[in-house]
Amino acid sequence: MTKPYEEVKALLGDATPAWEKLTGKIRSQYVMDEQWDAGNPNHKHYNNLRIRRGGKTLISFALREGYFIVCIVLGKDEREKFDLVRDTFGEALCKEYDAAETYHDGKWLGFNMSDGCDDLLIDDIIRLLHIKRKPNRKVLPESWEQCGRLYLGLSHEEITERIVGT
Repeated sequence: MTKPYEEVKALLGDATPAWEKLTGKIRSQYVMDEQWDAGNPNHKHYNNLRIRRGGKTLISFALREGYFIVCIVLGKDEREKFDLVRDTFGEALCKEYDAAETYHDGKWLGFNMSDGCDDLLIDDIIRLLHIKRKPNRKVLPESWEQCGRLYLGLSHEEITERIVGT
């Protein structure tokens, strides 16, 4: 089940540009399954999106009123890779990495993304995803129907401009 994009925009409000940029970059670089958690609309996990492939989640989004939370879990090997290039990441990501507790399944990183979201943090999140899994999409398709992703209500040119032009 997917959520209509107008519903997502209404929920996120001013955080929509950060959502578009982050999800747009992910969709332009990865061919993945997008799973919306459906259920009771009054439940806190009702508006969650997981981007995954082969039973492994790349990134999770928890949509809230006016903002969204990004969750990335780094396993042992991924943490070792991150430690090798840590000095190339911004302060916000490194601060969250240091503060995150390590559990049996990995280190859980969470970022609150709102309208004042720093572009550096979005770029760092994308680079962190590259550590987790290499991009598997070679070319941005001419239409969203070709890749099976959600329609953003934008033309191919508008999507490409937002992803590449920013």
